[in-house]
Amino acid sequence: MNIFLLEDDDAIGMGLKYSLEKEGYEVNLVRTYEEAKQTWAAGKYDIGILDINLPDGNGYDVCRFIKANEDMPVIFLTAADAEVNVVMGLEIGADDYICKPFRINELMARIKTVLRRSRRGNDAAGTSSDGVIDVQNIRIYTKDTKVVRLHADTGEETIELTALEYRLLLTFCMNRGVVLSRGNLLQDMWDVSGDFVNDNTLTVYIKRLRDKIEEDPSEPKLIKTVRGLGYIMEKQSR
Repeated sequence: MNIFLLEDDDAIGMGLKYSLEKEGYEVNLVRTYEEAKQTWAAGKYDIGILDINLPDGNGYDVCRFIKANEDMPVIFLTAADAEVNVVMGLEIGADDYICKPFRINELMARIKTVLRRSRRGNDAAGTSSDGVIDVQNIRIYTKDTKVVRLHADTGEETIELTALEYRLLLTFCMNRGVVLSRGNLLQDMWDVSGDFVNDNTLTVYIKRLRDKIEEDPSEPKLIKTVRGLGYIMEKQSR
């Protein structure tokens, strides 16, 4: 498993490289925007871990460069935990972020989750080649991180989702026809401050997501409850 690591701080970069290699990953460490563009090659890496603040640019531009050439999953490293920075990263195609300082075990968990989610996404039924997912009257433009409700008479109505609500919706879409336990969902969920979502908070987020995407949230048709087991988005709901 090959990791493309962009980090301009030598101490952090070398520490991450050492820790990741101890876990069995092969790591290519670069330190600047120019070095990243010159070193990166399509098909060579399984995931990118990108610092945002660089001496000659920023990680956003590196992410755009990568995503324009290959749909490789990307995790941002950032010292800024403001939601606007997180949302911007997700909107340009990043798959996740983690705020400094962080525990190495948390980064390892996120790498595994993003890779697992990326594999599910590549194999997901109902996802078109242009990154569009249709579920009943809901359409998701994954390349634009945009969700809309389709109306026969008025066209598309944008649905505003938070980063975590969007991630939760994609998790259901990538697992259509599969009952997801609360434990399954909690593995992939963490909030904007980088803390893992607990069981009670998950209930709140599922309710908020249903309120936004369901025609009648009290009688959900998209995300159904399977009593005693969890939740399901059925395949035939597309």
